Amino acid sequence: MQRIDPQDLGSTTTDASAASGSSAVHHAAPSGLNPEERARYARHLSLADFGAQGQEQLKQARVLVIGAGGLGSPALLYLAAAGVGRIGIVDGDRIERHNLQRQILYADAEVGQGKAERAAQRLKALNPNVAVEAVPRMLDRSNAEALIEAWDIVLDGSDNFPTRYAVNDACAALGKPHVHASIERYTGQLTALNVAMPDGSRSPDYRDLYPEAPAPGTVPDCSEGGVLGVLPGILGTWQAAEAIKILTGLGEPLIGRLLLMDLRSGQVHTLRYSRDPERRRDAQGRPSPPANTSAHQDAHCSGSAAAYRPSSTARSSPEGANIPSHKPPIHELPMKSMDAPALKALRDSGEPHQLIDVREPFEYEIAQIGGELIPLSQVLESEDRIRRDCKVVVHCHAGRRSANIIRVLEERFGFENLYNLEGGISAWSREVDPTVPLY
Repeated sequence: MQRIDPQDLGSTTTDASAASGSSAVHHAAPSGLNPEERARYARHLSLADFGAQGQEQLKQARVLVIGAGGLGSPALLYLAAAGVGRIGIVDGDRIERHNLQRQILYADAEVGQGKAERAAQRLKALNPNVAVEAVPRMLDRSNAEALIEAWDIVLDGSDNFPTRYAVNDACAALGKPHVHASIERYTGQLTALNVAMPDGSRSPDYRDLYPEAPAPGTVPDCSEGGVLGVLPGILGTWQAAEAIKILTGLGEPLIGRLLLMDLRSGQVHTLRYSRDPERRRDAQGRPSPPANTSAHQDAHCSGSAAAYRPSSTARSSPEGANIPSHKPPIHELPMKSMDAPALKALRDSGEPHQLIDVREPFEYEIAQIGGELIPLSQVLESEDRIRRDCKVVVHCHAGRRSANIIRVLEERFGFENLYNLEGGISAWSREVDPTVPLY
């Protein structure tokens, strides 16, 4: 693979010409390293193929990290330690205790505080030379381009498909490279996307690999499927490494290659993929997002791409790799549902109803709201325990497993009285009874 020239990244600086509406693009000249920086980065400077030039390129770089969670935590720490000149952190969430087994940026005493702000403080304490900008809000399709425009490269550590597609489409429109990673249980994947190539073209992007998001509820997220805490530590650190490679022209980034990792087997595979020749592109060769992208999809789709099948343009490298496919929804009819306050009103009213909890027994021990426990794997063989003469509310942790099993029960057994609890027991804890533990 040809070495990528960091000058091809197309970074944009904000100056007088930009303020006047000009689309001028330029790169700041290296300003050199001061004595303190030379001491701090001495082990980088001693690398024959990196040295002072690579370090100065990092000092001039602007890296935006989307999500300061399991993937973002190690990525941010290593980017700051490496001496990236300016780092942006986009995350509107707050620190929660059940995430601390993998979100290593935070301390237990910081639970409840904003992630972006605390992450920024931690990075500044680690390396005072780095400028850090906290953006305590969620990225979505409406603000993605505005948030990304001023940065050289984006690391996507988000945990849901709407954000991933919003990041990808904004990077494609703006000509920005980005590094994607996702995790699920014991497996994860990583790749470099939309990187400027020596011939002026761009490498494949996320939609070349995954043209469309999976159907809502068909791919579990970390809260439902779980994740071994060290996994995002490995993949997030690797994301930082890919960003450094792209920014400095070091080695061979994972361009057109999807890295697949399985911690249980200790195996790492790569899957090669290419640009989809059938995708519509503009005069500059930039791909256009599909016409059916919608706010409805954004509002309902989440999960880990580690369990999602790449497009047919992807092909396995000689060592081989298999990715499990996602299943389509049972049918497309609207699903009856109710939110947590509506369930409380139902319970308080005295109206006959049944509440079924389809989580696992270990989850029930952590938190429960009085539902009848029928683990997901046992629901179909327990059909006779589900009433047909009243409203039946089915819940899980976040609402996805319950939605899936409701579809199956309706299709297979003809139930017409099932309601999904939107947001699951987590929504009940947040909106009705905060004494119910969040996990």
